[in-house]
Amino acid sequence: MNNHPYHLVDCSPWPLTGSIGALTFVSGMVKMFHMQSFILLFFGFLILILTMIQWWRDISREGTFMGFHTMVVVSGLKLGMILFIVSEIFFFISFFWGFFHSSLSPVMEIGMSWPPSGIMPFNPMQIPLLNTMILLCSGVTITWAHHSMMESNHDESVYGIMLTLMLGTYFTILQMYEYFESSFCISDSVYGSTFFVSTGFHGIHVIIGSTFIMICLLRQLKFHFSSIHHFGFEAAAWYWHFVDIVWLFLYVSIYWWGS
Repeated sequence: MNNHPYHLVDCSPWPLTGSIGALTFVSGMVKMFHMQSFILLFFGFLILILTMIQWWRDISREGTFMGFHTMVVVSGLKLGMILFIVSEIFFFISFFWGFFHSSLSPVMEIGMSWPPSGIMPFNPMQIPLLNTMILLCSGVTITWAHHSMMESNHDESVYGIMLTLMLGTYFTILQMYEYFESSFCISDSVYGSTFFVSTGFHGIHVIIGSTFIMICLLRQLKFHFSSIHHFGFEAAAWYWHFVDIVWLFLYVSIYWWGS
């Protein structure tokens, strides 16, 4: 028995396998771009998936069955999640900085206009507006799931998480359709670069958040969460609200004002 409320993590192979998977995945991407070979990329992706599954399994086991996630540990986890989201905020601030630097004072090379000459931007009243409504609705459904969980209403919390996951998947599908229908690409001046890098990284965050929520759905179906002990889901909800807010800034600045 420990005489302290902290969790001293046991030795784990997953940080090492995760690093190997990330190295293999990035190397596979380079090989895919230059040699059109997908084998190394597939193995890197497989290593990452297997690492994530087993790492999440261990953490869920520690927090749910072994009692290692005490109130002191949860407090530290909350602080860590807050600092992680703050770092993500500054990550996206760099993209907005690049966008406004180029759009507020367009240079001669792009025709001294924004959008640059020859660029046909998206209509902000079509798919971008629909995606905005989808993400706003997903923020409502995940809040519904959270309050249902705090009230020990298992069924409604499952429904809320499922709806959030469906809306996040729908958003990703529409974003992919928008990319395929785009009249410009990432190499079309600074407009294409800022548009695809900022919206693309946001799309990656939506996929990560959807994966996070899917894990929470599986855990909730197995009754891992209680009304007072559910930080795994709470962290996913915080992350999802962050993704929602970033999209609102993207929609207003890049899609609406920038078009």
